[in-house]
Amino acid sequence: MDVIVLGSGVIGVTTAYYLAQGGARVTVIDRQDGAGLETSFANAGQVSPGYAAPWAAPGVPLKAVRWLLQKHAPLALRLDGSLDQLRWLAQMLAQCNRADYAVNKGRMLRLAEYSRDCLRALRAAEDLHYEQRTGGTLQVFRTPAQRAAAQRDVAVLAAAGVPHALLDADGLCAVEPALARVPGLLVGGLRLPNDETGDCHRFTQQLAARARDLGVVFRFGETIAGLDHGGRRITGIRLTSGRMQAQHYVLALGSYKVFRVKIQDAYHREHDE
Repeated sequence: MDVIVLGSGVIGVTTAYYLAQGGARVTVIDRQDGAGLETSFANAGQVSPGYAAPWAAPGVPLKAVRWLLQKHAPLALRLDGSLDQLRWLAQMLAQCNRADYAVNKGRMLRLAEYSRDCLRALRAAEDLHYEQRTGGTLQVFRTPAQRAAAQRDVAVLAAAGVPHALLDADGLCAVEPALARVPGLLVGGLRLPNDETGDCHRFTQQLAARARDLGVVFRFGETIAGLDHGGRRITGIRLTSGRMQAQHYVLALGSYKVFRVKIQDAYHREHDE
């Protein structure tokens, strides 16, 4: 089985590694000179399954209205009037309630915990060292309202069996003594002892070397000019240096994954005509 992976960030490299372990012949394409040199280079490196949560949550619709009016908003939405986009928006809004939020967050937690466990196994198997720290994470609250709002997530964490501790101000100082220097500014926090941090760039670079040992071919400095397709199926990759084909394709281009949208738009135009 031949596979082309587009993008050599942490997702693309990890995907290539596991595919090669499964016996696939893998080629990774990236426009940079090495692995992990874009988003994965400046990634915060936080492995936090406990913070996994869906965007569709109670209160988000009203917050989204305010966000869309901000210059540097955490949410940007370009309305194109398409039926697909309107259907997606309607489905998301319908999920913005406590019951669905709890179900969706629970599912995300289970997947995130499994992913974290896979990372630990991979780290041990390949002897990876990327300044990882396993001391957990601590989220601090400035207001009683923030601490009260965390109760919703704490209930889901408990149901999913995720170790956690909802702390008051004194508990914060016990976990992180340096916070005692700012008395009265913090009212509590949420500690997740099984969370980790590390250098995402170093991890990606080391795993790329292990993937290369498994036979993965990395083609760096290659710019993707476009994707050839038949309907919704990719049939080839057009590079500035030529054309490539494979049986399967993985798009791990992060924010540059606009090619997928173009393929879907072309598919709809063909069928509408």
